[in-house]
Amino acid sequence: MVTLLPWRETSTADVAERLAQGMDGTVIATSTDIRLPLIAACAGAGVPFYCEKPLAFRSDELDAIAFAAAPVAARSMVGFMMRYHAAFRALAALDLTGAFRFALSIGHDVTQWRANWRFSESYAARAEGGGVLLDLCHEIDMAHCLFPDLTLVGCDSLGHAAYPGVDVASLVTLRTPAGATGTVAMDYLCPQLVRRTMIDTPGLSADFDFASGVYRTSSSAGTQTHDFAQDRNAMFVAAMRDFLSLIRGTVTPDTPHLPRFDLTLPSCRLIAQAWEARQFTANTQKDIP
Repeated sequence: MVTLLPWRETSTADVAERLAQGMDGTVIATSTDIRLPLIAACAGAGVPFYCEKPLAFRSDELDAIAFAAAPVAARSMVGFMMRYHAAFRALAALDLTGAFRFALSIGHDVTQWRANWRFSESYAARAEGGGVLLDLCHEIDMAHCLFPDLTLVGCDSLGHAAYPGVDVASLVTLRTPAGATGTVAMDYLCPQLVRRTMIDTPGLSADFDFASGVYRTSSSAGTQTHDFAQDRNAMFVAAMRDFLSLIRGTVTPDTPHLPRFDLTLPSCRLIAQAWEARQFTANTQKDIP
């Protein structure tokens, strides 16, 4: 049986009461600024949770969430569904040793996202927990999966006069332990969807265009084009299948890039650090109602 608890009509006490009735698991899909009390309620009741990304936008809040979630951390998940994309899994399986350059980008005109939807009325328009860096943070998570132990160099952002403190475009600069520097670019501005990952190593170059579905690798032997047909819904189904398995205790930590709560914390921390490091350089003139 599935029970829906609309957050606007529900208190943390209501959630705790329902959890005490013996739920097997919980999906937390609130805005980013409402995470800690719900995760604490789940952990207190011993109920694993699936929480939408990102977990938090401040490092101290993330620390508090990690502490509160400890009793169910190994049976809970974070919604980094791009880890289930067939092309990403193939990219992550490549030998990226010695990578000296990488760039991930995602962008699309936010006014085209959904019919009868306005940016100004959404969570994304809030200074606390909104903005493109948090909204489209899958690419930061992907970069962290490809290059563990990334460190943040900086984050330059464009703002909007109508939405103070909200980034509508951000460029995150990162560095690998070996010293290679790369970027993750996110925006609400591109007229057509952009979603692309490019990585260069001495032996291999990868150019994976997730928007067009064209995936290429190049080496001294030539260029190959790969087919990674992907049903978007299949990623969500696979993630939920793993969450149900975690609830039962049947998924092992060596599942490739499993977004188990405790295993995603370094990536979540990088996202929070990037949000905290935003430096607004200018405002866009695009009309975003």
